[in-house]
Amino acid sequence: METHMNDVQTITAFFDDRHAADTAASRIEDAGIPRSNISLVEGTDPSASGHADGSGEEGFMASLKELFAGPDDDHDTYAEGLRRGGYLLSVSVSGAQQDKVVEILDRDGTVDLDARSESWRAEGWAGGPATSTAGSTSSADDGTIDVVEEEMRVGKRSVTGGRVRVRSHTVSEDVSEDVTLRSEHIDIDRRPVDRELSADAANAVFEDRTIEVEESSEEAVVEKTAHVVEEIGIDKTVEDHTETVSDTVRHTEVEIDDARRDGAVRKPTGA
Repeated sequence: METHMNDVQTITAFFDDRHAADTAASRIEDAGIPRSNISLVEGTDPSASGHADGSGEEGFMASLKELFAGPDDDHDTYAEGLRRGGYLLSVSVSGAQQDKVVEILDRDGTVDLDARSESWRAEGWAGGPATSTAGSTSSADDGTIDVVEEEMRVGKRSVTGGRVRVRSHTVSEDVSEDVTLRSEHIDIDRRPVDRELSADAANAVFEDRTIEVEESSEEAVVEKTAHVVEEIGIDKTVEDHTETVSDTVRHTEVEIDDARRDGAVRKPTGA
């Protein structure tokens, strides 16, 4: 990943696959960077002929120089990566937004072009001299070398560990139970008899009489009551733990080879 200082700052990063590049571009846009400030150049298949923009070598390198400022050797490295089918993401931001964009790109799978270019040279790529695109830079005009140190900052982000959902719904099921019911039935019994009555009894018999008997029976009556048989509750417990995060940071070391005749070693100012 590379940052170029102009009136606005242009941050470039290289990716091996389109999904990672699109994901980084979306996260940068979600962070408040206008889409118009984000440019993605798609490379070509390594077996295909031509260049990323379909033009010749001269036009292709010119398009890279217009995309970002930097040494020609950087252009060669980016061009080789695009020829091999990579993706170049370029973001133009103000100084206040730079750290935010760099943080997003650092965690979204950008390619270390220094290591990648060394690998290409081992395979026989005859690119420009091996120069660092993210370390120290030198200038022949002012005779200075910048000594740079990387600083690791560890942040935190929330990740989903899964979800527990408890849903209650009503289920009907058929149940049965035996019950004994009683029923009454009235039987009329008519029996022939031959019995002589006295005069007084005969007078009583001929009076009007009514006999009434009522039948009854039992029927099943269903009554339902609800009982709570179990309680289910959901709660979360929070635990804090300490995790050691290890990474590699780089810094510039300067070796001074003073071959002047007097042999005097002069320390740099401020040493």
